[in-house]
Amino acid sequence: MRKNHLKAYLYILPAFLFLAVFMIYPLFDVFIYSFEEGFNSASQTFFGVGLYNYSYVLHDPYFLQALKNTFILVIITVPVSTVLALLISVALSSIKPLQKLFQTIYFLPYVTNTLAVGLVFMILFKKTAYSDGLVNLLIKAFGGESVDFIEGPYWAKMFVLCFYTVWVVLPFKILILTSAIASVNPLYYQAARVDGTSKARQFWKITLPMISPMISYLVITGFIGAFKAYSDAVALFGTDLNLSGMNTIVGYVYDMLYGNSGGYPSYASSAAIILFAIVFTITLINLSVSKKYTNYEN
Repeated sequence: MRKNHLKAYLYILPAFLFLAVFMIYPLFDVFIYSFEEGFNSASQTFFGVGLYNYSYVLHDPYFLQALKNTFILVIITVPVSTVLALLISVALSSIKPLQKLFQTIYFLPYVTNTLAVGLVFMILFKKTAYSDGLVNLLIKAFGGESVDFIEGPYWAKMFVLCFYTVWVVLPFKILILTSAIASVNPLYYQAARVDGTSKARQFWKITLPMISPMISYLVITGFIGAFKAYSDAVALFGTDLNLSGMNTIVGYVYDMLYGNSGGYPSYASSAAIILFAIVFTITLINLSVSKKYTNYEN
């Protein structure tokens, strides 16, 4: 038994070393940086230890705006993308002819470069000197007034960012849920049809409970991914997200390190630790809720 245990430890040793070097150590390093006041990158010196960095970040209007943007993005995109993916997956599972073709079409955005998709969205939504954009042309066709979704009011820019984020994450969720639905034992549906159970009741009593572990997984990973959003905003609004008012927490961390106001690793570390605490807390809440409502029996 001891030899088997030793062999198992040897097998997991490379993965543990990788995690220790590239994840655990950087996390502790960032945690230490966050308490070092007035840290100088060039001289690697600081003049004090305390909570000033956290106080500065939590009172910084740019960080507060980034925090607001991130929470709005999370609250809107995670449930919307999950529900849409579930509906599309159920529809795809019920369509036998050309099912593989439709699955491939829905999966295409996932393998497309994020910045390329962002450029397409800019063309669709941005007003220029030559065109109001395709979306505004449609709005005008129905009697509405054109809106500058890229450089216009805050609600318009947030709408485009949420729309873009949902579009980008939807293919992966559809793939996972379609596979989960296909793995449900068909005997359950056969028994339900014999009893005269309606399609809607089959969905609520068979499909949904059977795929609930996958839904829980997508919700948890969706929250984590949405809190780490940055490239989506850059693809739409450019690198100066503070100017457009569309920065995210990850964008704020990057700006504090490398942006126009960069060179402040202590502030960036404090913001990163705050983000970590938020994601960790929400993940724990999601896990506790999923234990209550998730069915792990096949």
